[in-house]
Amino acid sequence: MRRLVYLASVRQDLLDILNYLAEESGSVAVAQGFIAQLRGRCRDIASKPGTLGRARPELRPDIRSVAHKGYVIFFRYIEDRLEVVNILEGHRDIDVLFSETDEAPHE
Repeated sequence: MRRLVYLASVRQDLLDILNYLAEESGSVAVAQGFIAQLRGRCRDIASKPGTLGRARPELRPDIRSVAHKGYVIFFRYIEDRLEVVNILEGHRDIDVLFSETDEAPHE
């Protein structure tokens, strides 16, 4: 199993998702449950051998992504770890978000 690392940008993404879902659903418990699902999906990716997800060379050469219930988890493999770079709502203009900086959004 690879070591799972969340960049600081992901902590902000998860907080934004939590706040949005809590407001939309009216339930902090529902929002927390979804955050737990996202984190579980990241753990699942880190635990699998091989290279998972879709390569995203249009964003950055090392970025890969997987979808999870309307959100997209962006990550990269670096040595013995899986770095989660961002988790973004799937309808956002992701190309623009990644092109605004040399790094990933919010990084």
